[in-house]
Amino acid sequence: MEKKDKTLTYKSYLIPFVLIVLLFFMWGFARAILDVLNKHFQTVMHISIAQSSLIQVATYMGYFITALPAGMYIMRYGYRRGIVTGLLIFAAGALLFVPSMWSGTFMAFVGALFVIGCGLTFLEVSANPYVTLVGPVETSYSRLNLAQSFNGLGCVLAPLLVGRFLFSGADADVSVPYVIMGILVVVAAVAFSRVPLPDIIRNDSQQGVASGTLLKNRSFLYGVGALLAYEVSEICINSYFVNFTTAMNWLTSIDASRVLSLALVLFMAGRFAGSWMMRFLSAEMMLLICASGSVACVIIVLLDIQEVSLCALILNYAFEAIMFPTVFSLSLRGLSPVETKRAGSILMMTPVGGCTFLLMGLIADNAGPVVPFVLPLAGYVIVAAYARWLHRNFR
Repeated sequence: MEKKDKTLTYKSYLIPFVLIVLLFFMWGFARAILDVLNKHFQTVMHISIAQSSLIQVATYMGYFITALPAGMYIMRYGYRRGIVTGLLIFAAGALLFVPSMWSGTFMAFVGALFVIGCGLTFLEVSANPYVTLVGPVETSYSRLNLAQSFNGLGCVLAPLLVGRFLFSGADADVSVPYVIMGILVVVAAVAFSRVPLPDIIRNDSQQGVASGTLLKNRSFLYGVGALLAYEVSEICINSYFVNFTTAMNWLTSIDASRVLSLALVLFMAGRFAGSWMMRFLSAEMMLLICASGSVACVIIVLLDIQEVSLCALILNYAFEAIMFPTVFSLSLRGLSPVETKRAGSILMMTPVGGCTFLLMGLIADNAGPVVPFVLPLAGYVIVAAYARWLHRNFR
C-alpha cells in the first residue's frame, strides 16, 4: 500500500504559505466588523434590522458579482497580481468611509462596503485555492483549516476592538477603524507586489483524478451547494448575534460584542483543533460530526431555553469552525491546478448567502427574535447531508 505524504506544506512554498496566512487574518477582521457595525447603524441612524442588513447584502453581493471576473483575472495574471489587486480594491473601499462619514447617509456606507466586498473576493479567490496546492493532496484539508484559523483570529479581534470603540457611549467616528485598516492594507499591497509568489504547476502524477468539466463533477457541484448553505448559516448567525442577545435582554450591546469575541475564540480554537484531528479522522467524518453538532445547537436555540440557548449558540461556533475550509477543500479534490482556479472562483460566489440576513431581519422585525434561526438550521442540515453523502461515497 502506498504511504500517504503527511507533510503540511512543501519547503519551497513555506514562505508564500506564511504570507498568504496573513491575508486570512485581514479578511477575517474585515468581515467580522460587520457583525457590530450592523447594530451600530441601527442605534445611530434609527433603522430596523432589515434596513441595516443592507451592509451584509452589499458586502456579499460584491462576492457574487466579482468572483468569476476575479477568477478570470487570476487565470491570466496569476495569484500574486490577484492578491495585490484585491488589496488595493479593499483599501479603496475602506478609505471611502471618510467621504461616507462626511455625507452622513447610510447608503454611502453601503456603497463603500460593496467595494470592500469586491476586494475581499479577489483575496479569497486567490488565497483559498493557493493554500490547497502548496503541499500534498492528503493534507490539503488540514492546511486550509490551519490557514483559516488565522481568519478566526481576525474575527475574534474585530468585535472586541471595534465593538468597544463603537459602543463606548461616545459619538464614535465609524470611519476611524476603516482608515487604519485601509492604510495597513496599502502597506500589505506594497509588500506583496515585491515578494515572489510562484504559480503552481504540477505534473500529471500530482494532479490526481481528472475531473473532466466541472459541471459533470458531482462532488464539486454538491460542494457548491453545501458551501452556499454554510455561508447562509454562518453569516446570518454572526450578523444577528448582537441583535439577538440584546433583544432577549441577556446582554447590553457592548457586552454582546465581547461575548461574540469569546464565541469567535471557540471558532478559532475549533479550526486549530480540526486541523490537528484531521490527521486521524477523515475530513468527511469530521464534517459530518461537526454539522450534526451545529444542527443540535440551533435546535436548542429555537427551543428558547434561556441560558441554555445562549450556551448552545456559543458552542455552535466550535462546531461550525471547520466547515468552510473543509467543504472548500473537498470540493476541489481531484482537480488540476487550472481547474482549481476556475472552481475556486465559483466557490467564492457562495458568500452571497450572506444576503439572506435581509430575510432574517424581516422575520425578526415581524415574528420575534427566536424564529429567524430556522434559516441557519436549514443551512446546517444541508451541510450535514453533504457530509453524509461524501462519507458514503468516498470513505
